[in-house]
This record gives sequence, structure tokens and C-alpha cells, in this order.
Amino acid sequence: MTALRTLIAGELAEPVDTRVSAMAAAVAGQHGAASLAVLFYGSCLREKQLDGLMLDFYLIVSDYPSAYAKRWLATANRLIPPNVFPFAHDGLAAKYAVLSMADFQALNLPTASTVSVWARFAQPVRMVWSAGDDVSEKIVGAVASAPVTLTELAKPMANNADADAIWRAGFALTYTCELRAERNNRSGSIIDSDPERYAQISAALPEIREVSRDTAETRWSSLRRHGKLMSVMRLAKASLTFAGGIDYIAWKINRHAGTSIEIRPWQRRWPLLGAVTLVPQLFLSGAIK
Repeated sequence: MTALRTLIAGELAEPVDTRVSAMAAAVAGQHGAASLAVLFYGSCLREKQLDGLMLDFYLIVSDYPSAYAKRWLATANRLIPPNVFPFAHDGLAAKYAVLSMADFQALNLPTASTVSVWARFAQPVRMVWSAGDDVSEKIVGAVASAPVTLTELAKPMANNADADAIWRAGFALTYTCELRAERNNRSGSIIDSDPERYAQISAALPEIREVSRDTAETRWSSLRRHGKLMSVMRLAKASLTFAGGIDYIAWKINRHAGTSIEIRPWQRRWPLLGAVTLVPQLFLSGAIK
């Protein structure tokens, strides 16, 4: 096992609150034998008090048709990955995203069409439920691809500076590739939360493929265009896969951006149309960039 895979495997195996593990097992149970692994990520990893927060999970499944009783959900997950669902267990609230193992592996590579997966899994993550050792090995390999991808694409944009500058440039650039409600300093705070961790990951990286500045700029431009489009499509889809999805969208934006967006009755009645028409309002208000 390479130094990077060893580091990632150790990080994935770090213990979490027992309630998180119990919730992860319950999430896996929602999708039966198709469930392969549950990953816990996001800001809640750093929190000891979980009550009142919304935990973030990724559920990795064998394939979409096996994961759903309804065909349209499998089709939606394949065409606009991932599907995202709300979940509650033992007094805690969460949301979980569903990806097939094949999509999870592909979306952590430099060839991925969006940053949405590798940008998140270049950050700390825990594997809180797994169907077995074979699955765990695949998860380790996929997650280990994420910091390689970020470094390869960010290094030329940071003028080949030191590791800290590359991480900061990389996360800042990923924030331009999605509709993000977080404030501008959010990407830097990711590194500041655990600078030693990112230094260790950088020291363990394999040899990174050299990419020219022009090639990197073209790649980031493509990621921005496609990423913003996919963000709008996921926003609209979440209004259907989430119970009260449009209210959740408004709550999250208000929480991160300090806005006071209110959902109108007609938007609740027609959530798909309401979600789409919400996007221009968010841009005009500065809630998302």
C-alpha cells in the first residue's frame, strides 16, 4: 500500500460518535443489498455536539436499479448524480447522497466533469459503515484519488508554489465551480481547520502529472461551466427527492449566506418550477455566486 493510501485508510477508519455509526447503518438499510459503504464528511466531523446539526453522508451502492424500487429515481441518479435524501435517526438529522461505486471512483479522478465529489473527498472523511473488506479497499483507492486530482489541477494555477498555497488555490477554485452559498473565506478555513493534515497528505502524494497553466485554465473554465449547470439541475432535482426540498434549500442558503429568502406558497405547490425560478433571485441577492 502506498504512503497516501495508508494515510487515507487510517483517516477513514478513525472512530466517530456511536450515534453517527448507528445512523450510517440505518441509511445503508434503506437501500438493502445494494448498499456497499457509508461515508461521513463535512463540518460535522469536527463537532462534538451533533444535536441541531445536519450530518452529511454519502451512500455508495453497487448500481442504481438495485438501490431503488422506483425506476425514475434510478434514472435520475444516473443522469444527474447524486440523488440526495433527508434522513433522521435517534434524534439526529442528516442528508445522504447516493452514488454507485463506478461513479464514485470516476468522479474522484482528474477526468471528472465536475468538482463536486473530489473537492469534498480531498477533505477529511470517515467510512462509518462497510459491506466488507473488498469494498473498503475500493473506497480507499477512490478517496486517495481526490487529493491527487486537486493537486494536479491546482498546482499550475498556484504557480507551482508550496503545498499550502496549492491546497488553498484548489479549494478556492472549486468554490467557483458550483452554486455556493458559503462566504468567500470558507475555502481557506478548510485548510486552517487542520493544516498538519493537509501537509501530511501532500508529503505522501505520488508523482503528480505536470499540467501547463494554459491547459489548467481551460480545464477550470470547463469545470465552472458544467458545474454551475449541474448545480442548477441538482437544485431542481432536490425539490423532488427531498420532502420539503425547496424549504430546505432556502434554509441552507439563509444559514450560510445570512440572507432571509422566503418560499412562496406557489413554489411549495410546484417545487420543481419553484426551485428553478429561485436561481435568478439567489444570484441577484448575492446569496450564491
